[in-house]
Amino acid sequence: MNLNRLIGFFFVAVVATILVKSVCYTVDQTEQVIITQFGKPVGDPIIEPGLHFKTPFIQEVNRLDKRFLEWDGAPVGIPTKDKTYIHVETFARWRIKEPLQYFLRLRDERSAQSRLEDILGSETRNAIARHELIEIIRTDKDRKPVRDESLKAAATGSIATSLGTLPPITFGRQKIETEIKTAASGKLAEFGIELLDVRLKRVDYNPDVLERIYQRMISERQQIAQAFRSEGEGEAARIAGQKERDLNEIQSTAYRQVQQIRGEADAKATEIYAKAYTQSQQATEFYQFTKTLETYRKVLVKDSMLVLSTNSDLFDLLRRFTSKTNAPAVKPVP
Repeated sequence: MNLNRLIGFFFVAVVATILVKSVCYTVDQTEQVIITQFGKPVGDPIIEPGLHFKTPFIQEVNRLDKRFLEWDGAPVGIPTKDKTYIHVETFARWRIKEPLQYFLRLRDERSAQSRLEDILGSETRNAIARHELIEIIRTDKDRKPVRDESLKAAATGSIATSLGTLPPITFGRQKIETEIKTAASGKLAEFGIELLDVRLKRVDYNPDVLERIYQRMISERQQIAQAFRSEGEGEAARIAGQKERDLNEIQSTAYRQVQQIRGEADAKATEIYAKAYTQSQQATEFYQFTKTLETYRKVLVKDSMLVLSTNSDLFDLLRRFTSKTNAPAVKPVP
């Protein structure tokens, strides 16, 4: 008897639990609920958290997320307006604004993600194709890129006009993202979705054009290096020329000073000699004698041969010396 009562009590408890669960349900703060009866929505969406009731067995609870949801697009190869193929990776944030409309058109988040992929992917391709690459790379049209002015200053000619100079932009990536959001928001609103934000997460070159990009970068750096080399060679030539001019000027100045000093010294020596050897007849004769000896020392060197007349002034001293040695000896007077 007790066993039968226990079984009956257990059965009643199970039935009561099932009945309560079929009548009562709870709504979390992160959820919103659509009640369907035989597959069709009935009543307004329930967005207030707490305990709620429904008709048992014939009504069903459909829970939808009320939080901000994410969409992360796959990288897609897209050509820009200037025919440069790039890989663009996009992400977005969205939420369910009209639960009833969302439920009728999409039912679940998986369908919503698919629809987001179609609409956002299409609008991203359209926006990228309408703009050049520089518009997508630059964040904002008012942002000035950092440039090395020393490189530009070192370059000359056509390199100086193009080095470090980027073409002007009109939009910038932020405005392009706004265009994508504006174009996609109207289409997603039909599905009860509010698009909160769209961003280009990553922009990368297509592998087919990377090699050309690298070659262009190498060529540009080689131009910069050549500009530096040319500038250095020109500066070296200028310094070398200036050195030669300074050296020649110093040498000519020194030579002029040397000759001037030497001339002054010779003039002073000549003046001293003149004063010394013109004081008397004997001094003059002595000066002529010493100068003649100096001339002999310079002219009559070893293995020298001179053919001169005996009446030459050069041999006057020898001639007088010979005449004196050949004269008869004078006998002393006793």
